Amino acid sequence: MVESAGGEPDDGAAEVLDRPLSDGVRRRIVQIVADGFGDLTLGELPTQLRQYARFTPSRRAKFAGNAMAAAVETDAVFRQRIGERFRQAQPELAGAVDSGSPPPAADPLDVAAAAYMLRPAGWVKLVAAAGEEAQRADAERVEEEARAELERLREQLDRARDQTRTETEHLRQELDAARKEAESLQRKLRAAHSDIKRGEAALRKQRAETEAARAEGQAQVSAAESESRRLRARLGEAEAALEATRRAAREGRSVEDMRVRLLLDTLLDATQGLRRELALPPVSVRPAETVDAVEPGRMTPKDIAARALSEHDPAILDQLLALPQAHLVVDGYNVTKTGYPQMPLEKQRLRLLGQLSQLAAQTGAEVTCVFDGAELAAPVLLAPPRGVRVLFSKPGVTADELIRQLVRAEPPGRPVIVASTDREVADGVARAGARPVASAVLLKRLS
Repeated sequence: MVESAGGEPDDGAAEVLDRPLSDGVRRRIVQIVADGFGDLTLGELPTQLRQYARFTPSRRAKFAGNAMAAAVETDAVFRQRIGERFRQAQPELAGAVDSGSPPPAADPLDVAAAAYMLRPAGWVKLVAAAGEEAQRADAERVEEEARAELERLREQLDRARDQTRTETEHLRQELDAARKEAESLQRKLRAAHSDIKRGEAALRKQRAETEAARAEGQAQVSAAESESRRLRARLGEAEAALEATRRAAREGRSVEDMRVRLLLDTLLDATQGLRRELALPPVSVRPAETVDAVEPGRMTPKDIAARALSEHDPAILDQLLALPQAHLVVDGYNVTKTGYPQMPLEKQRLRLLGQLSQLAAQTGAEVTCVFDGAELAAPVLLAPPRGVRVLFSKPGVTADELIRQLVRAEPPGRPVIVASTDREVADGVARAGARPVASAVLLKRLS
């Protein structure tokens, strides 16, 4: 049997609620637990609530409300400890609830929450009565709000009627003005018709003048064509004279061409003799061999991907890490939350980094593990294991963006493998030339 603070058996321990708690009572209970939470030691807290020990009361109520409500319901010892803190904080209300006669001026929600926490004899009736009182108060408040809303709507209706009358009068005045404007526009329209007729007459006159100008232009074009034919004939004569001049110049240059050819042959013979005298070896390196490219027989991450292994086979990761100068980039929380999400973040990091250190020692590959800095409540004091580079993203930068920056920083052609299940990360690094693998493949290889 559960005992009260004075050591006497608690007669209300066997009582059970026959209806769920209202939302208002539940929120007050969660607030009482959150306020008394900080006075308990870590050993006095239920296991599921110890991770919230250092939270402020407001953050406990926000993030651990369901857990605290469940602990108060199922853990009688924890409920008694919170009740003792409540009794010390509000002795008058606690004494009134213990006596079964709460003060009439007290908030029904406070009375119900206190009765639920202290569990005196008849606490179920106190909770039910307080809940009904709170519902009546809510109903009265809703009725008062509805009455005020009805009054407001009536006032709005009266204002709308006055505004409608005003707008109707205004529209009538606008209609009269529109009629007058229409009459003015009709007069202007008749004047415009007269202007159009005068314009059509002027247009006919302009067309006649245009026809006369066109005839005169055609005559001028015929005269220009005759002059053009005469100039073409003169141009042909000039071209024939130019060709004759060029032919004479080519015949005069034939002697000079022979002398230049003889000088060129002399230089070639001297060059060959100099090469034989110096015993110069033939050229062994060609310019095309200085260009960096993948030659047949050299393996790349894409060659590994083309093999017959399954995408989920951890052996494909061993083949990728066996490439020369391979660099493995790990999306830390993506891997840990895929493999062991129930562990705290600190233990997730330590477990993954220890396994990556062993992998780096086995393969000799460069390993970089990236964690999202937004997951941290405080700076991390961590000594990176041997062979593993540990990076946290800066504020405002996600781990995904940091991974893409690492991939872009690598030179083209270096094998870069990125372990992440995030499809956006995988597609992004693939476009940058890296080889994505699923987090599950890395977890299989590490295990």
